[in-house]
Amino acid sequence: MNPLPSTDFDSSLVELLRQDPYPVYDRLRELARVLWSPSPGLWVVTGHREAAAVLTDPNSSVQEDTVEDGSKRSILDLDPPDHTRLRALVQRAFTPRVVAGLAPKIQTIVDDCCERALERGGLDLMDELASPLPVTVIAELLGVPPEERAVFRQWSDDLIAHLEPIRTEEEQRRADTASEELRQYLAGIIERRRHDPGEDLLSKLIEVEEQGESLTTQELITMAVLLLVAGHETTVNLIGNGIWALLQHPDQWRRLQENPDLIETAVEELLRYDSPVQMTSRTPKRDMELGGQQISARQVVVLFLGAANRDPEEFECPDRLDIGRHPNHHLSFSRGIHFCLGAPLARLEGRIAIGTVARRLPSLHPDGEARRRSYVNLRGFVTMPLAV
Repeated sequence: MNPLPSTDFDSSLVELLRQDPYPVYDRLRELARVLWSPSPGLWVVTGHREAAAVLTDPNSSVQEDTVEDGSKRSILDLDPPDHTRLRALVQRAFTPRVVAGLAPKIQTIVDDCCERALERGGLDLMDELASPLPVTVIAELLGVPPEERAVFRQWSDDLIAHLEPIRTEEEQRRADTASEELRQYLAGIIERRRHDPGEDLLSKLIEVEEQGESLTTQELITMAVLLLVAGHETTVNLIGNGIWALLQHPDQWRRLQENPDLIETAVEELLRYDSPVQMTSRTPKRDMELGGQQISARQVVVLFLGAANRDPEEFECPDRLDIGRHPNHHLSFSRGIHFCLGAPLARLEGRIAIGTVARRLPSLHPDGEARRRSYVNLRGFVTMPLAV
């Protein structure tokens, strides 16, 4: 295995992570499952056991600092009791019944995409299915009119830079602009829903109460932004990475076609094999011991979820794609109190999209260069031309 140029997060290491992070993770894990990186001064965790311990430790905070307007923090950035209150309120509206009710819409979108692909002899998976599907579903969920969804998708594409640890000034500018425009747009929708509620999620969130509490307008806006950003890009990458991994493993592609009932375990394995989100971070409130290392309070701990999902101590033959793998305790949706609120929706979209494509486009194969995003955290494709 090639040596690492440095354990610092310099440009050479970042470039390796962008190209193919998994050999880098293996090398880091060989050095130490919990490793100190002098620059920029943080702990790196590559072991599954250690990452899971941090995610479930009440001592681990997601708040590294404070802001004047706490209402603009999403539940991803809040600790209890604020996190507990917001999650309880949202869960009363974002129910399994609400998620299940989206299945027919998801199925229609995927079927229409497959029909067009069969008529034309191919498709760009990212542009025609993986990207538009989740943003259309979220727009439907929030009650965004069909004629306004194009700009909604553009806001989502620009906003994802906020989830990247490394971004250009231009990416930051576009993300900030999109955030402000989206928040203003959502404020208008929320004001209309207060006077004329519908069946959409925003109307339900306005109505819910838990022990006499409700969501403020700013909290409603922040929750909607989170649903768009986190719920869109992760599902885009699940579908794109998942189908690409299957096409690179023809035996597993055929296996899914011959055994469509494997779709649930297949989606879990695809989440593990090439994680849509590669990292998250925590900051311990007090000193702690982890993997034989002493971590001081307020030191940043970066958890490489993609590395934890390939840890040979947890997964037998971790670099092998096995759509029947069980059990499969991957960390792609995190763990503990911050377990992904949108996981049921992402799983539903993944099962319908990947299962339907496998059934209706069995001869699918690459037809040109599939190009990945230049991101480190949100691992996915920009374009993926395929022929049927």
